[in-house]
Amino acid sequence: MDMETNTNFDSPLGARGSRGSLIYGLLDCNNFYASCERVFNPALNGVPVVVLSNNDGCVIARSAEAKALGIPMGEPAFRLKDLIESNQVTVFSSNYTLYGDMSHRVMTTIAEFVSDMEVYSIDEAFLLLDGYENIDLKVFGEKMVGTVHRNTGIPVSLGIAPTKTLAKVANKFAKKYKDYKGVCIIDTDEKREKALKLTEIGDVWGIGRRYAKTLHYHSVNTAWDFTQRTKGWVRQTMGVVGERTWLELRGTACLEMETPKSKKSICTSRSFGEKLTELSQISEAVANFAAGCAEKLRTQNSYGCVLTVFIHTNPFATNQPQYYNQTTMQLSVPTNDTTELISYALRGLTAIFATGYKYKKAGVIVSEIVPARPLQGDLFDTRNREKFNKLMCVMDSMNASYGKQKVKVASQGFDRKWKLKNEKLSPCYSTKLKDALEVGAKD
Repeated sequence: MDMETNTNFDSPLGARGSRGSLIYGLLDCNNFYASCERVFNPALNGVPVVVLSNNDGCVIARSAEAKALGIPMGEPAFRLKDLIESNQVTVFSSNYTLYGDMSHRVMTTIAEFVSDMEVYSIDEAFLLLDGYENIDLKVFGEKMVGTVHRNTGIPVSLGIAPTKTLAKVANKFAKKYKDYKGVCIIDTDEKREKALKLTEIGDVWGIGRRYAKTLHYHSVNTAWDFTQRTKGWVRQTMGVVGERTWLELRGTACLEMETPKSKKSICTSRSFGEKLTELSQISEAVANFAAGCAEKLRTQNSYGCVLTVFIHTNPFATNQPQYYNQTTMQLSVPTNDTTELISYALRGLTAIFATGYKYKKAGVIVSEIVPARPLQGDLFDTRNREKFNKLMCVMDSMNASYGKQKVKVASQGFDRKWKLKNEKLSPCYSTKLKDALEVGAKD
């Protein structure tokens, strides 16, 4: 049954059928960045809202109203100036401090309902519902969706199905059709078939743009068309990854829940808010990037063995001289010490910096990451590592109590000309006391 012949447009998969072995859920926040901005400014409800990328460059998030205006993802903001002004679109710079905190609140609420969850991204989480056979999953799901919305103000949708990939498909229907009340369950072969016939192949999780183009060439236009191909054809055309997606769409679970893993490399980099030409300015930025890497290493209780520093000009400014360079250093002893990583990073920057260029971006990468445990030292290492380890613990504790970077290394500076351009940044309502909303009451 397709959309044109279905009499129930609000629930195209039909009524809920008998439940089999449903084990996976995908809870996804609706228009997350825009929703975060609306939580603290209800006047934005029903108003088109877009959020821009770093340096207020491109559109990275849109409300439903902005999507309806035809504002595309990834479009540079300057090209949308007339459309934004004529339709009174509200524009925000990306506020990752706010979004990260709201994400944490959402995930914490979800954890009250399920014990086994995988935080897939800032606004998505997979849920393992194995063992919930004796409860009504529709009622359970609606309660979860409602509680998250009540506790955080963020609207969410939940898809439930026998596999992760089908849960992704179900989630799209939960978002699109109000009659589902935020929860869509694919629990029969009939509903799975209908859902796949209504799903474009390019919208399937795991099917990238290149494979979608190849599949369209072979007249595979929907997820259902894909499942009707033979396993051998899929394996030959798309390899083992494509075969895994094919099996998942047919109801065979191949993707297990994943536990958080320590990163094998950590990169902190930014495009500058303005072009920088002085070593001192870029040094301040690089010191902050190295400090960011050090904090992340300590968070996951690990050390870095190799550090890379890179700088480059704007490759799109073809009328200006271009320069790119990087240097990689093997650390004498693995470390997560902010002061030590900054020292290495600044030494590397000095070695690759060249005068006469307008620099657009710099970054620090820490790689060959190992667990933080007693390691082989260096015969010529004179650093008092126990002392600096205690210093890092105190610094982290104070920053956790009093705010990010309340205590930092002097070389991180205060000038911050390298800081991102964010002219339309909203307040950090939930993490900074000075930004907290004030509520007044009349007598």
